[in-house]
Amino acid sequence: MHGGTVNMTTGDVKRVILRFALPVFLSQLFQQLYNAADSLIVGNLLGKQALASVSSSASLIQLLTALMIGVALGAGVVISRYFGAGEEKLVSDAIHTTVAFGVAAGAIMTAVGVLLSPVLLRWMGTAPDVMAGSVSYFRNYFLGSMAVMLYNVFTGIMNALGDSRRPLYYLIFSSVLNVILDVVFIAAFGFGVGSAATATAISQAASAFLCWIHLRKPGTIYQLRIREVRFHPQLMREVLRMGLPTGIQNSVIAIGNVTVQSYINSFGSDAMAGCGTYAKLQAFAFLPFQSFALALTTFVSQNLGAKEYERVKRGARFGILAIVSLSEIIGLGLLLGTPTLAKLFNRAPEVVSVAVAQSRVENLFFCLLGFSHAMAGIFRGAGRATVPMTVMLSDWCIFRILFITVGMRFSRDIRILFWAYPVTWAISSVIFTIYYFKSDWLHAYERGALRR
Repeated sequence: MHGGTVNMTTGDVKRVILRFALPVFLSQLFQQLYNAADSLIVGNLLGKQALASVSSSASLIQLLTALMIGVALGAGVVISRYFGAGEEKLVSDAIHTTVAFGVAAGAIMTAVGVLLSPVLLRWMGTAPDVMAGSVSYFRNYFLGSMAVMLYNVFTGIMNALGDSRRPLYYLIFSSVLNVILDVVFIAAFGFGVGSAATATAISQAASAFLCWIHLRKPGTIYQLRIREVRFHPQLMREVLRMGLPTGIQNSVIAIGNVTVQSYINSFGSDAMAGCGTYAKLQAFAFLPFQSFALALTTFVSQNLGAKEYERVKRGARFGILAIVSLSEIIGLGLLLGTPTLAKLFNRAPEVVSVAVAQSRVENLFFCLLGFSHAMAGIFRGAGRATVPMTVMLSDWCIFRILFITVGMRFSRDIRILFWAYPVTWAISSVIFTIYYFKSDWLHAYERGALRR
């Protein structure tokens, strides 16, 4: 097999998935260290209002990046499918099309994020005492949008080809760089909250550059040639067909989170800092089963390309069981650890108490969230990305917002915001279970290819 690629269509199913998932998990762990480093350093050196500025920007950043990054993830499904089928020319064309999309998306995100940041933050009801810091952090982050987008595109390409190790190595380097820059900019130079976002952007650029160097390796199936970076119309349509539902799904989740953040903002800066702290802890907790879900997407996609249908079924069953078990264990661990871990970000009792209250409501139900992620990963790999998109649009966005809106009219209690999550996780789990057993999702992609 070509250097830097891993064929997931042969070998022991469990071992193949685990070998792919572990480096992805470690990569995502270091990715979260980017954000956690910002919050840890800002919260301890600049105080809880600066921490609230970072927290209030996070959900809006997710909203503006979710669509583009989702499409890039969808492109990985296309690349995986052609790689599993041995179509090397189509793999190369899909890679160059995906990079062209990444460049265009990075330019769009930079313009939108820099120009519209004050307007968007006001729409969210950001508290006046943290507005200046939020705008500074937000703008500085989006000045590095090109690096963020290209990094996600490059790692998506490598993951699609079964290589989850190199993105990990590059990310370790850039995570260490990010921490160093945070300390230098904030502690040594006193640049303020916006410099934390600048450190993140520089570090993302470093990891994107390392990925780019690897992808230019001559004689490989994935060799990236700058002169060939362009949109291939047929492949771009296929990338959009696979990726747009994932992008919309991510955006829908982000819209729901922005709405929830608006309600959190109405409870003041202590609630903003406390919920932001818990969100950082929760993001780390999500990493193992998100990594398994990505491994399932690549595994299912490659094996469907090779028409290994029984192998797909075995991998799906193993992935679901592993993710559900792992997510519940992690949820229980985080439930016990939140009172101590929250103090790492800010020791103010009122901030810690909000984080602990959210943990007590949500953590016991992590198994439902893990199950939904597993199903979404399987269906994306099978070319049925519209299924998780539809479920999450109707449940994780519309119903979640309705639940909060109605609930807040009866009681002005922040715990209503917290309960919106496990309730909607349970509903999506039921819907995904019905679709998994009642539909012929396994052969849906093949039928769609024949119609084209």
